[in-house]
Amino acid sequence: MPKRIFSGAQPTGNVHLGNYLGALRNWVALQHEYESIYCIVNLHAITLPQDPKALAEKTRELARIYLAVGIDPKVSTVFIQSDVSEHAELTWILNCIARLSELERMTQFKDKARKQRENVGVGLFDYPVLMAADILLYQTDLVPVGEDQKQHLELTRDIAMRFNRDYGETFRIPDAFIPKVGARIMSLADPTRKMSKSDAESEVGCVMLLDDDDSVRRKFKRAVTDSGTEIRFNAERPAINNLLTIYHLLTEKSPVDIEDQFDGKGYAKLKEELADVTIEFLKPLQERVSAIDDVRLNEILGQGAARAESIAGPTLARAKANMGLIGTRV
Repeated sequence: MPKRIFSGAQPTGNVHLGNYLGALRNWVALQHEYESIYCIVNLHAITLPQDPKALAEKTRELARIYLAVGIDPKVSTVFIQSDVSEHAELTWILNCIARLSELERMTQFKDKARKQRENVGVGLFDYPVLMAADILLYQTDLVPVGEDQKQHLELTRDIAMRFNRDYGETFRIPDAFIPKVGARIMSLADPTRKMSKSDAESEVGCVMLLDDDDSVRRKFKRAVTDSGTEIRFNAERPAINNLLTIYHLLTEKSPVDIEDQFDGKGYAKLKEELADVTIEFLKPLQERVSAIDDVRLNEILGQGAARAESIAGPTLARAKANMGLIGTRV
């Protein structure tokens, strides 16, 4: 049997080029090597206040994007998290296994709590346990994660091992899958920070997958650069290195060929050609997003939820039985 992978994204804000190059692109490739389960994690989204109508619209938009970038529902399981109630139920069980001190050490919570201060909800604090439930429900082998999620995955592993030790073998222990290239696409406005749709500078720092041509050109034209004029891959010059990495991932040209291509040319030429290849990539993707009608989308998501439940249900039942949670329902 092929190994199983699980991953998901929140339906908040707009999906950007960093999301595609750092995650979605890898998901498409991985689905042909592993049994793949890809979720729209809308329960994670409500750990912060959301407009209900916008959240519902963005949930369906993200599902369309999953399909448009190449995730094949005949090969992969695609579903909305809240359609599978086992996620919420297993989260409560794992809450009784997780330690308060473990959650207090989560750096993402500390960062978000610092911004929210007294308005921090319990859901935001408990976010990593919900993530653990997401992963463990599907007896996951590999989790494609960015560097910023590694700490959450380590917590997932700790919770699973503790449960297995105390209540009997129940969950598979997952490992991280972190691609060597493209895992961290940086902001065009500040290349020391990861491109983020929640960033205050996202209007200039992020190229969105649904941006029009003028927006793409404007954002690359305004992208910050390093001092000097040489166009080379160099981690010590993060701005140019970021632009070249995006160009490399979109064109699949080798770094050597790209450096030769831009030898003796200025930053303006690099930005212009980078905008061209980005628009060339985005246009057919946007057309595919628009072509997925509601009837077809509902069918795909319904089938995905049923397939997900067929795996999640037995896992939850085993966890409950092993803890002694035996009810009257058959």
